[in-house]
Amino acid sequence: MGDVMLALMRSLASLRRGKVWGYVLVPALFSLVLWIVLAIWGLGVLVDWLLGHPPMSLLIGWGLAWLAHILAYMGGWMAIFAGAYLTASLLAAVVIMPLLLKHLSETEYRDVAPMGKDSFVAAAVNSVLASLLFIAGWLLSLPLWIIPGLSLILPLLLMAWLNRRTFAYDALSMHATVAEWQAIRQQNKAPLFMLGLSMALLAHIPLLGLLVPALAALSFVHYGLEALRRSRGGAIVTIEGERV
Repeated sequence: MGDVMLALMRSLASLRRGKVWGYVLVPALFSLVLWIVLAIWGLGVLVDWLLGHPPMSLLIGWGLAWLAHILAYMGGWMAIFAGAYLTASLLAAVVIMPLLLKHLSETEYRDVAPMGKDSFVAAAVNSVLASLLFIAGWLLSLPLWIIPGLSLILPLLLMAWLNRRTFAYDALSMHATVAEWQAIRQQNKAPLFMLGLSMALLAHIPLLGLLVPALAALSFVHYGLEALRRSRGGAIVTIEGERV
């Protein structure tokens, strides 16, 4: 957890720069507009669709229409939130991540040499594939929502996985060789997932959640480049230039 906390602290420190705030706000504003549009035009349609399909239709058949309507509205709002977050995550991964990576590699991580392929296409494919798998996982998990608590836990776990899958690779694609990326991924499975889960928890805080996709990109850049720095023998712990 120490490395996760370090990445989060550095992310907060980076927000003292106006340029970084600009990168963070763009996906947030886009997500806000998307939330409003989806809520106005899509909530009723989505709730009706959920009520007509299992498990909600089964609950209605069992005489539990009130529970089916509660779960359908909860599912509708969660779907809108997931759709807005997913779109903002794609924007953060494809557009904002390269800008953040360029900024941080020229300031805080000048000693970490870029030795990767810097493939925009590969990073974009990774993000799109992660999004498709996220949608599939979300749809497949719907029948489990009738189990108390899982309607809250499963979306969190899926979002944590999405964050890790999307941003961990993109953060290192330009700097790490294939062998370095594979080693970091294997050695940091739990911390990378915990970082993704931390961002997923923040995403459910009103208003703050709109900032999370870009903040996730920022935190994964900090975590990934520091992990790469240490793997190359330059394990100097710094926060905004202050050595620890």
